Amino acid sequence: MDKIKKRKLDILVLSDVHLGTYGCHAKELLRYLKTVKPKTVILNGDIIDIWQFSKRYWPKSHMKVVKQLMNWMSKGVKMYYITGNHDEMLRKFVGFKMGSLKIVNKVILELDNGKTAWFFHGDVFDVTMQHSKWLAKLGAVGYDTLIHINRVANFISEKIFKKGKLSLSKKIKNSVKSAVKFINSFEQTAADIGISNQYDYVVCGHIHQPEMREIENEHGKIMYLNSGDWIENLTALEYVDGEWKIYRYDENEMQQLIEHSIEEDELNNTQLFDNMLEEFNLMKQ
Repeated sequence: MDKIKKRKLDILVLSDVHLGTYGCHAKELLRYLKTVKPKTVILNGDIIDIWQFSKRYWPKSHMKVVKQLMNWMSKGVKMYYITGNHDEMLRKFVGFKMGSLKIVNKVILELDNGKTAWFFHGDVFDVTMQHSKWLAKLGAVGYDTLIHINRVANFISEKIFKKGKLSLSKKIKNSVKSAVKFINSFEQTAADIGISNQYDYVVCGHIHQPEMREIENEHGKIMYLNSGDWIENLTALEYVDGEWKIYRYDENEMQQLIEHSIEEDELNNTQLFDNMLEEFNLMKQ
């Protein structure tokens, strides 16, 4: 795809890719990634699905997505990997840095338009959604506290009650009314905490529901954004010249864009892995 004119982005936000699962649209995601040139990448949780990861299922397209991200890292693209529930084991490595990559639980960025954006995955709301007003008062400290509460709740559910990890966002899909109520509560909770901290934008993932809208409460207002997912919606968030927009993958549009481009040589997983090791060694130097 060397001949494609890439769109320059100030910030690219991806979440809920779920690499390593059958539902992941890795080929479509890779095509999209090849068409953009971001300065900063926010990987907002559940990029690799460690919950459902199987050694038996890791297609070439999934490896290529990882390779593309590492290629960006080797070129100095600033990258934040925000932990989610499906990759929560990475929370043990919060603060880890490698080249331009940093593993974090949340990110707060001062944007070039003088506004502040707060990025986090949002899975911690699953366990404590019913206490949203209390959480809003806790503010930023409350979010960090929630991560620990979530960890304890999942431990009790798994080890003591043998019921597996808690994920209300997964359960609500069985009921449309419950889904609407959950999504509205999720968005309002995120907005309430963001407003209490006087942020201008709150950017989430987790619920697989792409959205961009202003939310108000008695204390103020905030722009709520959600990057959606690459399972059902195939969406991302793009920030360019002070403006946010939701990108939605369009197969016909993408086909027209790449039909005259040169595809990369087809490499197998071993060759792709060797290439990634080379890029990793370059980042260490």
